[in-house]
Amino acid sequence: MFKIDGSASLDEPMASHSSFRIGGPADLYVLPASSEEIAGILRVCARESVPSFLLGGGTNILVSDLGIRGVVIDTSRLTGVQAEGSLILAQGGTPVTDVTEFALARGLSGLEFAYSLPGSVGGAVWMNARCYGAEVSDVLEYVDYLDPDLEPRRYSMDRGDWSYKRSPFQNAKRVILAAAFRLVPGDRAGMKGLMQAHRADRERKGHFLHPCAGSIFKNNRSFGAPTGQLIDSLGLKGTRIGGAQVAPFHGNIFINTGNARASDVRSLIELVEKEVRTRLGLELEREVILVGDWE
Repeated sequence: MFKIDGSASLDEPMASHSSFRIGGPADLYVLPASSEEIAGILRVCARESVPSFLLGGGTNILVSDLGIRGVVIDTSRLTGVQAEGSLILAQGGTPVTDVTEFALARGLSGLEFAYSLPGSVGGAVWMNARCYGAEVSDVLEYVDYLDPDLEPRRYSMDRGDWSYKRSPFQNAKRVILAAAFRLVPGDRAGMKGLMQAHRADRERKGHFLHPCAGSIFKNNRSFGAPTGQLIDSLGLKGTRIGGAQVAPFHGNIFINTGNARASDVRSLIELVEKEVRTRLGLELEREVILVGDWE
């Protein structure tokens, strides 16, 4: 029998592990203590034909009201940051902001754009997180991961594999364990000022006022305007379905007003998609991912 040093629980409410504060129970929720335990759990799941879902920071996901069948593997204990010269290596479950603060303390510049970005390193790499004109792939050196056979591998950065909010990990069954970022010496005072400005900008835009998943849709430059502006131009800010609402302060942020169900949020997403398609002739691409049992 496979044993873990981490914890496990049955019927764990996923609302407690989602930035939306929405989601039904996971059949089995496991909090492994190491990458070796993650690999071991995944091997057991594969052998027993049990579905599994790897959970990062719980951002950019909408978990079904019915929850998640099988095993949810929470990577939040897989944390740690270390520096080797100008190279910073961060474990996949480390909060992104922790890595930016670590870099600031050492006067290493390149990750300021990601300060106060919600989520984990693994999720940021998987999504190729982008904001303030920069993205993860700009400073990424390599990624340690488990391949589909659950063998440890190292991916070395190839710029051709990356694009706007896309990474090579989205189309392959690979588990991100750690990432290394190549930074450059910078002025601490200037770095800190820029990071604080980004935080203030997020606060002004209302990112931290309500449970949400950040941007619901990706931006498409060919549309001529950010998605939030397009939604706003149709008068959809403030639109509600149940406890879900298009934020009155930002058209591309959908919020849980306190009692939203996942079905409310999904219906609101589909409504906005239909309005943009019908009235503007544009097809929005979702950034938020639907997770769990939606039948």
